[in-house]
Amino acid sequence: MNESAVDRAARIRLMIFDVDGILTDGSLHYGPEGEVIKTFNVLDGHGIKLLQQSGVATAIISARQSAIVARRAADLGIQHLYQGVHDKRSAFEQLLQKTGIPAEQCGFIGDDVIDLPILLRVGFAASVPNAHPDVRSRVHHVTQAGGGHGAAREICDFILRAQGSYEAAIAPYLR
Repeated sequence: MNESAVDRAARIRLMIFDVDGILTDGSLHYGPEGEVIKTFNVLDGHGIKLLQQSGVATAIISARQSAIVARRAADLGIQHLYQGVHDKRSAFEQLLQKTGIPAEQCGFIGDDVIDLPILLRVGFAASVPNAHPDVRSRVHHVTQAGGGHGAAREICDFILRAQGSYEAAIAPYLR
């Protein structure tokens, strides 16, 4: 029997994010000195914080190496950061060993075929509407929002709702 995406998200103890195309819109802006500039969404950042506050650990696994991503991860309190990783399967295995969390209690959101080795292993696989078709066809959930435009927040809220902790997460803002 196929499990629903909600049932899968309810078990998540570690949520892993790709960067380009997920936490950003996938665009790379080059400055005059060749530096790459990326734009992040504040809604996504707050969603990640809410997820962490509810007890779900967070991680980033990205093929690109960027000081900007390291800064964003530090700003958000993301403890597990793997950058410049072209073999995402290996980074994922290292992360599982480091955390002791089994793959079926992990979630991952990615958008390209380089993400498939993780997407096919985790308990909850997600992607964005403009992801590669071979990715979209293999995940448990596709967001309505695009990468860099609230997709990460949408996934965080989805997990919080699936785990029954969304109302508690937003309660401090309702007083």
